[in-house]
Amino acid sequence: MACHRATSAAAQRLQAEIDPGLARLHSGVTIRLGLQIPNFSYGTSIPELFPAVKAQAEEAEAAGFDTVLLMDHFYQLPGLGEPDEPMLEAYTALGALATATERVQLSTLVTGNTYRNPTLLAKEITTLDVVSAGRAILGIGAGWFELEHRQLGFDFDTFTERFEKLEEALQIIVPMLHGERPTFSGKWYHTESAINEPRYRDHIPIMLGGSGEKKTFRLAARYADHLNIIADISELPGKLNVLRQRCAEIDRDPATLETSCLLTVVLDGYGAPSDMGEARGGRAVTGTPDQVAEEIKRRVLDVGIDGVIINLPTHRYTPGVITKVGDALRPLVDA
Repeated sequence: MACHRATSAAAQRLQAEIDPGLARLHSGVTIRLGLQIPNFSYGTSIPELFPAVKAQAEEAEAAGFDTVLLMDHFYQLPGLGEPDEPMLEAYTALGALATATERVQLSTLVTGNTYRNPTLLAKEITTLDVVSAGRAILGIGAGWFELEHRQLGFDFDTFTERFEKLEEALQIIVPMLHGERPTFSGKWYHTESAINEPRYRDHIPIMLGGSGEKKTFRLAARYADHLNIIADISELPGKLNVLRQRCAEIDRDPATLETSCLLTVVLDGYGAPSDMGEARGGRAVTGTPDQVAEEIKRRVLDVGIDGVIINLPTHRYTPGVITKVGDALRPLVDA
């Protein structure tokens, strides 16, 4: 959707005339180059664990990344490690990273809606925005990891029910972020004049994450500022076509919905293990920094995706790797 970037301001003004409530959502977020930190298995002692996370965020900021993101999980995911590997709670860790950084936006990729009541999530993301002086992004999705739901006692429900919950949650969270006091009575959630103060700004950007063309894309078109598409690189052109259709269904200019995709980068020459599932999938990019940059430009940015979020799980925490990737990719997104 990058081809529409030049007309986005005019599109947003027109959108405001048509639907002021919808148009107010679509401002204040630009994720062009993000770093997701997907694991905390560094071979360090526990006292050394968070300093390693902090060092990655600081290196990303210095290397020109605009956003740092954590997973919102309690167990490590298949393809990245075993369930009992170290996993920090996302919003506690993001609050700490807010005090260690100055410029990068901070988000989850993405929050599982099923893990928190929507009013609690609204308070958490608003608090992060206050602590970070206006750098929070609310990344959110329906939730999917059944093992941690079952073992930790969260209701997993059916696929359809999780998306029903997500849409109800957005109808509560969005007005709370705007300073409204929503009273809501739905199938899953209920609020009565829900108060959310203090707030640093009138709107915190909302990013949906996922690949579902019928449900996730529809909700993104209606509620989000940004969609992170979780899909194989080869599928991205088709996903963008469907997303334009979902925007057209509600008369939304697709220029007002930013997009990114999540990629796993494996740099040659840094001794990264090759047995990690995420490093072999359709979202993995492998090679020298220049080769990685060329493939991302050709297969991701040139097809219309606005930005990239990369992770480096095979490298664990290797000082300098984030900088190498940033140096290679920053010219592509700054152009």
